[in-house]
Amino acid sequence: MKTNIKHLILSCSLIGLIASCNSSKEQNPFQITKHNIGTLTDSTKLSDLELAFPNDSLVKVESNDGFTGTNPDFEVYDKSGAKLLVLTPENTSDSTSTIKSVMVMDKRFKTDKNISKISTFKDIQSNYKISKISNLIRTVVISVDDINASFTIDKKELPANLRFDMDTKIEAVQIPDQAKIKYFILHW
Repeated sequence: MKTNIKHLILSCSLIGLIASCNSSKEQNPFQITKHNIGTLTDSTKLSDLELAFPNDSLVKVESNDGFTGTNPDFEVYDKSGAKLLVLTPENTSDSTSTIKSVMVMDKRFKTDKNISKISTFKDIQSNYKISKISNLIRTVVISVDDINASFTIDKKELPANLRFDMDTKIEAVQIPDQAKIKYFILHW
């Protein structure tokens, strides 16, 4: 009798384990969190990039900026040829190196708070605590530490008095709600 009860308990446990494995949610390939974008994580090695993007094209891009030499990035394209992401590795000559930043190029990628490339400044401000606003030559960069991201807004989106002076400290209240994101980058 005790053997039958042990078998019954073992069988129920095994069925429960199998059911929980089958009901596990598959990773959304366009979901952005603090530590991943789809199946790409902050610990994915260069040697594993093809595994992270099995249905997409991965292109190593060598660019010569004239000052520091080459700066190889990896661009990810979907089957239709649309650029999805630009990956910047820590060290391109080491296959065990990880990705240090990811530029999001496609509007399908969204954070858990539904922020994407087509969001506005108001969307960012309503959903995240802004850590820092940097005034650059042609852009303003909005940093959000909660997700290790920086959102870039073209200065053309700003009032004329803020577009040309890099020394001006830009505050959140000065950025129009409807200012569009040019692109955003996750930093790992």
